[in-house]
Amino acid sequence: MKEPIISISGIRGIFGESLTPENIIRYSAAFAMYVRSKKVVIGRDGRIGGELIEMLIQNTLLFCGCEVVNVGVAPTPTITLAVETLKAAGGISITASHNPQEYNGMKFINSNGIFLDKIENKKLWKFFDKTLNAFVNQNNIKHVEYYPKFAEYHIAKVLNIRSLDIKAIKKRRFKVVVDCVNSSGSKIIPDLLKKLGCNVVKIDCSSSGIFTRKPEPVPENLTQTCKAVKKHKADIGIVIDPDADRLVIITEKGDPFGEENTITTVVKHILSKTPQAKRIAAINLSTSRSVDDIVSSLGGKLYKSPVGEINVIKKMKQINAVVGGEGSGGVILPEVHYGRDSLVGTAIILSEIASSGLSVSEYKNSLPKYHIKKSKILLNKINAEKIISFFKKKYKKYPQNQEDGLRIDFNSAWVNFRKSNTEPIIRIIIEAKTSRLVSEIYNEINSSLGKI
Repeated sequence: MKEPIISISGIRGIFGESLTPENIIRYSAAFAMYVRSKKVVIGRDGRIGGELIEMLIQNTLLFCGCEVVNVGVAPTPTITLAVETLKAAGGISITASHNPQEYNGMKFINSNGIFLDKIENKKLWKFFDKTLNAFVNQNNIKHVEYYPKFAEYHIAKVLNIRSLDIKAIKKRRFKVVVDCVNSSGSKIIPDLLKKLGCNVVKIDCSSSGIFTRKPEPVPENLTQTCKAVKKHKADIGIVIDPDADRLVIITEKGDPFGEENTITTVVKHILSKTPQAKRIAAINLSTSRSVDDIVSSLGGKLYKSPVGEINVIKKMKQINAVVGGEGSGGVILPEVHYGRDSLVGTAIILSEIASSGLSVSEYKNSLPKYHIKKSKILLNKINAEKIISFFKKKYKKYPQNQEDGLRIDFNSAWVNFRKSNTEPIIRIIIEAKTSRLVSEIYNEINSSLGKI
């Protein structure tokens, strides 16, 4: 039996192959032991097979003496918010995030409503071989509380963000094409948009769990959605990944706004409405320099962490940041909760665009201009360490940072090589002021791979 991918991001595997009833029960029982058989919130992203996994996890937690709160099909940020709000001992989000259709997985959440960090994960893994001692007798079985309407609370929290100009949003009467890839955002995102006075055109919002395209919200997977924005003459397109923690925007011209510009826009909005002394933000080391430029222009302070939501959150707490996130379209606003949240990002971006009086494409043109390329190396025959070591040596004359993989800073560009936590690949991010320089660096890297 193949083993699932286990990382700081939880567990992911191919349904029925590396993610089986046996290991789902084992991991669920281990988590029950980790939270000492107390209250656990569970929910799922809606993909095919998720209901079977949900039933296995729910029944295993009950067998282990836990009280279970089931929020049903829900975004990961809704689940983490529920853990914090309902004062649960932990939570499990049943999702494989942006992974392909055949995958599913489990993200583990602590009592503060944030993902387990490296130390907490180590404690959890220690229980994996002790799960035979986890089960209770029938007299100690607790109950399940179904809470499918927790989404309404989540929406209410977002609408109460202090910096939102809801009047301005409603006045613009945005026509929005929304693509939720038939997963957990399919109801909650349109509901939020309607409360903001938007005219909503739904694309893949059936909650069927069937992906009609590759689920990662990157430009090459969104050609049909971009066409739909133009066809419907919409003001903006909003795209959500399967567990709705990432937000990507499409302009009224049917062009990608740029996933990096999601966090750039949100940081600009929040810091501009925050007193000078508190203008503090945090991002990861692979996020666009455009955020650096915005923070600098507003006289704020910017700090960086390794990639990974929990790493950004820990940095935010350490420095008391008012906003943070990742360049993949992840927005974190402590005012609502500590977690990447597409609902938060959606509301803030609509408020920022509405208040600016600009179209989405005009607003994009007002932001710092960088060109970025994201690619990957499949780890079939070469191990990650060998690849990273090769490029470290190749570019040894340039400044390097190894907090998170390998980042190399050239004079007018940077590149980051990082082994993925969730897939057998190395992610490569290249950013420069010109697309020509990005292409030159990419071609040089690509041609070098044959020499490793």
